Amino acid sequence: MAKIVGVFSDRKNAEKAVKALRDQGFEKEISIAAKDERREGQGQGTEMEAAEDQGMGMGEASDGAAWGGTLGGVTGLLAGVGALAIPGIGPIVAAGPLAAALTGAVAGGVAGGLLDMGIPEEEGKAYEEDVKQGKVLAVVDADGTRAETAEDILREFGADQVKIYQ
Repeated sequence: MAKIVGVFSDRKNAEKAVKALRDQGFEKEISIAAKDERREGQGQGTEMEAAEDQGMGMGEASDGAAWGGTLGGVTGLLAGVGALAIPGIGPIVAAGPLAAALTGAVAGGVAGGLLDMGIPEEEGKAYEEDVKQGKVLAVVDADGTRAETAEDILREFGADQVKIYQ
C-alpha cells in the first residue's frame, strides 16, 4: 500500500481535495492533520487535556464541529476527527489513519506518527514542521491506479508538495 502525501498552504484547497477524493471513492484511506486554530494561544496543554476536550482523546465525526474554522467542511467529510496536544507543535486536529497513529505516538509528534505509517523519519520531521507552520497535511493510502488518482487530485487542488511512498 502506497502513501500519497500532500501539503497544502490553503485550507480551502485541502478541503476541496478531500471532497474530490471522497467523490472518487476514497473514505477511510484519507488522513488529515492541521493546527487547531481554535485552541491557538491557549497554551500547548497536555495530551490528557486534549483527550478531556474530546471526551476520549479522539472524537467522533460529530465532534468535528469543534474544529470551527480549522478545516470547515472537511470535518463533515471525515470520521474520527480528534484533537491532540503535540509537544513542540501545540494543539492539532487529525482525522483518519494518521489520527490513530498520532494517538499512539504523541511523544514522537507528527513525525513519529508518520514514521509508524512508513514515512522516513527526516521527511516526517519536515512534514511536522509544515503542520507547525500552519499548513495542512493530507495522507492517502492507495495502490496502483488509485495511487495515481490520489496524486492527481492532490496536485489538482493545489498541494504545494506531493510525494508517493511505497
